[in-house]
Amino acid sequence: MTPTRRRYLRRVGGASAAGLLALAGCTSAPDAGDGSDGSGVDGGNGTDAGGTRPEGTGGPGVSIVSVDDEVELPIRAAVEIAREAATTGHPPRLRTRLTNAGDERVRVGEGRAAHFEYVSDGDDALVLLPADAEYPAEPGCWRLTDTIAITEEYRTFALDPGESSERFIDLYATPGGDACLPVGEYRFETTVSVVSGDAEPQSSATWGFSVVLE
Repeated sequence: MTPTRRRYLRRVGGASAAGLLALAGCTSAPDAGDGSDGSGVDGGNGTDAGGTRPEGTGGPGVSIVSVDDEVELPIRAAVEIAREAATTGHPPRLRTRLTNAGDERVRVGEGRAAHFEYVSDGDDALVLLPADAEYPAEPGCWRLTDTIAITEEYRTFALDPGESSERFIDLYATPGGDACLPVGEYRFETTVSVVSGDAEPQSSATWGFSVVLE
């Protein structure tokens, strides 16, 4: 069983409490499955969204404009675009990857945040959510209609030398905004830690990247 430290409820996607996404229990967070992006681009133009959805795409496209240097850990972090444009069927999608570049087995925490799951940008306009679940959001708009609350337990996972862990994360707008996925530049930042067998952090580093929606 993977060590966890359950702490308290944390809300993502806004200040008001609403929908509850239960992620309790003593478990590893799963890696992505077959790598499919589930694309089924329908080409809807969505021109009624206040200028946030360019005609012909169904939604704004996301691009990565800057990535932090490598962290001073045996872990190498990377992020890439998995699905560039929002459509009426799905939001934009990123893929994160953490690789053990050392010669010893390491344990990484916190397992969800290290992969930017449930992490908001610095302005709390956007939030990245695991791609293997459904959320209260306006179809085609991808703005959350309710806040998501999660248990803030400390999850970890192990990586052997040379082994990687990948996750798909989807991009949503937080509740209460005037636009759907608002265009502009946004920075996401998280902490990656190497932890002991009982989930106590041994060394940590902050890592992040910036995206543009346009």
